[in-house]
Amino acid sequence: MSEEKSNVLTNHIESKKVIELIVIAVITAIVWNLPQSCFGIDGLTVIQQRVIAVFVFATLSWLTEAIPSWATSLGIITLMCLTISDNSISIFKGEEGSTFGKLLSSKDIMATFANPVIMLFLGGFILAIAATKSGLDVLLAKNLIKPFGKRSESVLLGFLLITGIFSMFVSNTATAAMMLTFLTPVFAALPANGKGRIALTLSIPIAANIGGMATPIGTPPNAIALQALNNPEGLNLGISFGQWMAFMFPLAITLLVISWVVLKKLFPFSKKTIELEITGNVHHGWRMWVVAGTFIVTILMWLLDIFTGVDANNVALIPIGVFAITGVINGKDLQSIDWSVIWMVAGGFALGLGMNGSGLADAAIASIPFGQWSPLVILIISGLICYFLSNFISNTATAALLVPILAVVCTGMGDRLNAIGGTSTIIIGIALAASSAMCLPISTPPNAIAYSTGLVKQNDMLKIGLLVGIISMALGYTLLFFVGKMHFLG
Repeated sequence: MSEEKSNVLTNHIESKKVIELIVIAVITAIVWNLPQSCFGIDGLTVIQQRVIAVFVFATLSWLTEAIPSWATSLGIITLMCLTISDNSISIFKGEEGSTFGKLLSSKDIMATFANPVIMLFLGGFILAIAATKSGLDVLLAKNLIKPFGKRSESVLLGFLLITGIFSMFVSNTATAAMMLTFLTPVFAALPANGKGRIALTLSIPIAANIGGMATPIGTPPNAIALQALNNPEGLNLGISFGQWMAFMFPLAITLLVISWVVLKKLFPFSKKTIELEITGNVHHGWRMWVVAGTFIVTILMWLLDIFTGVDANNVALIPIGVFAITGVINGKDLQSIDWSVIWMVAGGFALGLGMNGSGLADAAIASIPFGQWSPLVILIISGLICYFLSNFISNTATAALLVPILAVVCTGMGDRLNAIGGTSTIIIGIALAASSAMCLPISTPPNAIAYSTGLVKQNDMLKIGLLVGIISMALGYTLLFFVGKMHFLG
């Protein structure tokens, strides 16, 4: 009964949040009404200026978190539909032309909620739900951890690799929560004052963050980067699921092994062996075979999309359709999907649509001398900004802000980016930097879950997060440079 009563309206407000929201609204209004000459973009239209104002609103809202991140994304789409679309409020409409600009299609704006990449994410969420309901996650964990034996350091490596592999296809947050549950019986076999507990606890968020790099569905920043790279009206590089994994999977495995070496050095085990027991229920009926078979088929088709001719977004519909028809998932299961992430990603797509659909991207390219900028400077600054912001605010919000801007910058710089491996080095670098930011409990949900156990201190997380983050950035950007030089991504 108490749980039911908790989900009701309240009159509670935070005065700080209200003040921040008022300041954001005032700044947005100022940008909305500034003389167009202030922006330094030749031929700037009214619609394009409104897009800039919406972008300012998004930036300030995500940075301050005056409202939840997902609410900011919904605000972006609402503002765009009501003020710059063909169905906007009448006072915001005008005669389309060189001065006013062209109104965007409201259908296109709202379609960001059903962007093909959103379907890709939904497929990943559905796979995760089915794996948990059937006990496939428990079964896999039990069997995958066995080869690592009972040596403490080997068990640590096992948890790193298993968590990393799970997080490639399952939500980082869900993976971290699940694997920390599996660690409970392990802690009982370790000394209460030993550093082994710290090493094992920290291995979970570290591995979840790193593993998410390996696939387009591993973490939302990857999806945002992939959408920008494959946008037919933008960069249009046509990068497939398999291509992404071909170079990011080896990187993730390498970083997991490096993390193992760093963890066992910083937090050595006092007990050399661990009696490991993973508990959990496993469904043994025919639906388990449906889940396992669909899981295998989906992953194989994601990896082989170049050969099958079916892109990853459409493949994601297979588990959704199969599990719904066979009763593996039901209506109640849909409530457990992290819709806030879906809406947040959609807001990032809407920003990109606004910049491209309004012609703002083309106008910026024509007016700003991107060709004179140093590719190396752009690469370093964008990566550092993303890394810094992602440690303090949502890495999804950071990627949603930076990727549309950098897509415009990359287009304007053209062939000059070949010096650093091409456009993909910068855009995928943003996704890499976002996942590398894991210094603080607030940096990522897996970090927060691990910190909530009370087994690790903030200084411990800062130490390992900073070391692994720097290493992942250095190795990742080096890999992206060589991949670009080989024209692997077109």
